[in-house]
Amino acid sequence: MTRFRFVKERKPHLKSPGEIEAMKAAGQLSARALKLAGGLVRPGITTLEIDGCVEEFIRAEGGVPAFKGYGGFPCSICASVNEQVVHGIPSGDVVLKEGDIVSIDTGAIVDGWVGDNAHTFTVGAVAPGIQRLLDTVERALWAGIGQAVCGNHIRDIGFAVQSIAEAGGYSVVRQYTGHGIGRAMHEEPSVPNFGREGEGIMLEEGLVLAIEPIVNMGTKHVHILEDRWTVVTDDARPSAHFEHTVAVTGDGPVVLTRE
Repeated sequence: MTRFRFVKERKPHLKSPGEIEAMKAAGQLSARALKLAGGLVRPGITTLEIDGCVEEFIRAEGGVPAFKGYGGFPCSICASVNEQVVHGIPSGDVVLKEGDIVSIDTGAIVDGWVGDNAHTFTVGAVAPGIQRLLDTVERALWAGIGQAVCGNHIRDIGFAVQSIAEAGGYSVVRQYTGHGIGRAMHEEPSVPNFGREGEGIMLEEGLVLAIEPIVNMGTKHVHILEDRWTVVTDDARPSAHFEHTVAVTGDGPVVLTRE
């Protein structure tokens, strides 16, 4: 789940190797929930149906849906369709159809630790231009993860994401970013998807980040709908969103939201 970036940064809480190990349970449950959600995506299903299945699964596995009730959010997943950027509220009125894309963001709490991840899924066959957007943003995610190493800076992650996104002809959303994560969903620091190399805090061993490129096919400008949650592109063109929870370790980045 994204956060606003316009906050005063404070020193992040670094996790011990044991705490990072403990976070893997939350990360893996979040990953399994996301995989379940993706397997349900098909023409004719509603986003509320997907939400109900994911909530039931997380609770059955001994976890707690991290998003439900967070800041008043009413559901267990975010489901953002086509021009919806992030924080789409699942609804029985939103029926997925052939050619749509849907960003699904899942999070789970296990033993007080939070996992957070997202993937933009295709609903049946999509236009080649849409698939190219998704492929580019997923590649940008892994480029950003590759920069999450000790001694780099937080904006090195954003620079990697921005470089790939803009080389593809796309725009990076500025208002929403990745974030630190641990016992709270949103911890320091913010992780912008843009920036210049060498800027921002230095990455240290024990830092755990939710890295999440949010990239639009058209304009970078977005706005929030009247539901006070759903973010959409100003030009109504598609947006894609991918995310992993990643630990910075002495052996390089470790993706915690991976089965």
